[in-house]
Amino acid sequence: MLLKTFGWSFAITALGLVAAVIYGGWEAFGVVAILSVLEISLSFDNAVVNAGILKKMNAFWQKIFLTVGVLIAVFGMRLVFPVVIVAITAKMGPIEAVDLSFNQPDRYQELVTDAHPAIAAFGGMFLLMIFLDFIFEDRDIQWLRWIERPLARLGKVDMLSVCIALVVLLITSMTFATSAHQHGGGHADKAETVLLAGIAGLITYLIVGGLSGFFENKLEEEEEREHEAEDEARKTGKKISAIALSGKAAFFMFLYLEVLDASFSFDGVIGAFAITNNIVLMALGLGIGAMYVRSLTVYLVRQGTLDDYVYLEHGAHYAIGALAVILLVTIQYQINEIITGLVGVVLIGWSFWSSVRRNKALEAASGGDDAGSKAEVPSGV
Repeated sequence: MLLKTFGWSFAITALGLVAAVIYGGWEAFGVVAILSVLEISLSFDNAVVNAGILKKMNAFWQKIFLTVGVLIAVFGMRLVFPVVIVAITAKMGPIEAVDLSFNQPDRYQELVTDAHPAIAAFGGMFLLMIFLDFIFEDRDIQWLRWIERPLARLGKVDMLSVCIALVVLLITSMTFATSAHQHGGGHADKAETVLLAGIAGLITYLIVGGLSGFFENKLEEEEEREHEAEDEARKTGKKISAIALSGKAAFFMFLYLEVLDASFSFDGVIGAFAITNNIVLMALGLGIGAMYVRSLTVYLVRQGTLDDYVYLEHGAHYAIGALAVILLVTIQYQINEIITGLVGVVLIGWSFWSSVRRNKALEAASGGDDAGSKAEVPSGV
């Protein structure tokens, strides 16, 4: 099972490290290895959240996620994305941007750094919306009940998460503009860029999330029809294709996963520039890390880990909220990537430990017979 799920990741790791040695020697090997670990540590929460979505998809779309999705993640976000950033901000062609990355790496990094406020605003708002929609939803199983219960009651107010997100964005852009003015106005013109990028992130979430939710509901309706059709098929001897019925819904969930992965990868891509300016080494290292994140996602789904450790999804969403705040803060202040990674690891580790405690408490109390009635055993306090 382990080899089947992580086989491609192991293979890509070997190929990537060999390619690094051929390209730049053992120093390049070390850089790629460090970048791989960085990507995995920063994106573990991504895997947990992805698993919660991916478990709703059939084996066919899980395979698409691991193949086509990886190509999008590795070549799109880890290779093309940094080049596109430079091309747009420096108003140059993509070929010129690639040439700049190889021949003038310091200038290339400077341009990416200049684009960071817009990137952070877009990604921060997208991730913030994910966190807010999760925390405002009324759930049967709650982790930190002392905060989740009152927030779930507040969540009954329509569009509350959107309002809060817009207020946060407005405060962020105004703070950035004020700070820039006090320091000579060097980046005052970028306050508007931050505002527009944040709104774009919000709109992207609403569109993709809305379509995903719509087609997920359609999927549930079609699954009911499928069961009815299967009953009818037994009488006539015909077969109904499940993939054909659920393809449209699964496609939009797949699209949602890709946008989610893109938002998660912002911090990894930006953090990678603290280690190297070389886009080849960056693509190799982050690409290897992205493969493990995807394999881990599928592993969590197939092992049923989220069902056994029910607070993991909560911990991952809290990590998303923390990452959203960190991205917005980095618009004006620099935060070490180690801190970013540790926040997610600590929150997910805490939620895992809480899940273990819950399972032991349920087993000790009733041997599993009363698990349903004790679904909210306090463990996160």
